[in-house]
Amino acid sequence: MKSTINNNSKDRIFKLIFGRNENREWTLSLYNAVNGSSYTNPEDITITTVEDALYLSMKNDVSFLIAETMNLYEHQSTYNPNMPVRMLMYAGMVYSKYTEEKDINMYSSALKRLPVPRLVTFYNGIKETEDRVILRLSDAFPEGSNPDIEVTVLMLNINYGRNRELMEHCKPLNDYSQFVETMRRLKSEGLPPEESVHLAIRRLDNDSPIRKYLLANEAEVKMLAITEYDEKRQRELDRRDGEERLARLILDLKQEGRVDDAFRAAEDAEFRDKLFEERGID
Repeated sequence: MKSTINNNSKDRIFKLIFGRNENREWTLSLYNAVNGSSYTNPEDITITTVEDALYLSMKNDVSFLIAETMNLYEHQSTYNPNMPVRMLMYAGMVYSKYTEEKDINMYSSALKRLPVPRLVTFYNGIKETEDRVILRLSDAFPEGSNPDIEVTVLMLNINYGRNRELMEHCKPLNDYSQFVETMRRLKSEGLPPEESVHLAIRRLDNDSPIRKYLLANEAEVKMLAITEYDEKRQRELDRRDGEERLARLILDLKQEGRVDDAFRAAEDAEFRDKLFEERGID
């Protein structure tokens, strides 16, 4: 059973805060905190976020150009070691758009200068990780394969209380981290998502740079939180449904004495799907 929820229908709260032109001051603060720089003019930033018009399954949260660098920022609420290949895809789309807009002839015999890629994932899931982790594309290849392509992604743990120096240099990020932590705790206590959002916003300090913005956009923030909550619940239901289907299939095969096929079904997705179809197991 496939989920009917459109995972690309809504921007996430992280993007709401850091990926919109009206908040470029916060985006610049985030950039400075990550890179140890001290730029002061938000107008230096050009937002170039990939919008999923064509590649529906490929979407980055925040991408912008500043100081001749191409920064791809992705927010993840679950640990994902596959970010390097995803970032490679995002970067390809952004470079394609960049060369087209700048009318750069990539077939020219002269070398064309391009923005330097900086790839960062902001992680706030429940799986324990270090404050800073380097994810490498080469880790996905067979050991000793010596690939011609390498991509590295800096993953920063932005759970509340982690990466303190980073948070000290970017108060919007610190307050976002606190907001998410409060909302997560309230939901774990049994409050519905919309009420958790309502209280989490109001528990931010009055001088929080994002508090006023979240209050002004509370209806949208609630919708984003509810959508994310529903998606997680649907993924859990899909996971359980898949486990129940597999258990039923393996039990049937064992009862028929087809032990080898039961083992194969557990490991071979194509073979498993064929058996599901043959037996009408939905």
